[in-house]
Amino acid sequence: MSKLTHLDDKGEARMVDVTDKAVTEREARAEARIHMNGETLRMITEGEHPKGDVLAVARIAGIMAAKRTHDLIPLCHSLNLTSVKVELTPGADGASVHILTRCKLSGQTGVEMEALTAASVAALTLYDMCKAVDKGMEIGGVRLLEKKGGRSGHWMAGNP
Repeated sequence: MSKLTHLDDKGEARMVDVTDKAVTEREARAEARIHMNGETLRMITEGEHPKGDVLAVARIAGIMAAKRTHDLIPLCHSLNLTSVKVELTPGADGASVHILTRCKLSGQTGVEMEALTAASVAALTLYDMCKAVDKGMEIGGVRLLEKKGGRSGHWMAGNP
């Protein structure tokens, strides 16, 4: 098992020094899901929600969150992201939205936290926009799907 990189030899929290790491192309994909009443999803997909285009607002919120991850997660580096994509797809179950994010850059550290933050904030934004009509929504399934680049190489969920 690898050691926790955000702890020094004394066990104290620290920001990882990436000065000597090579600049490589890096990418991460993450997902989240929000479950809701079928009527709530219908309002969203048919453009009948009183707050307007809920999916567009959630998409922008996810992109903005990825760009500000270092402000939210104390030991994250400020990154110069070159691409952030947030896709929101109504679930086939008629009562959920699947959120898929992808972050890319050329840099010295990975973008996993940015992809996870984008997915989480997009889901939270959907909750915020829809809570007046559906307080029982449930956010879950937030996870990293894939990361590419850097010293540890390519990793995909479900693969050891």
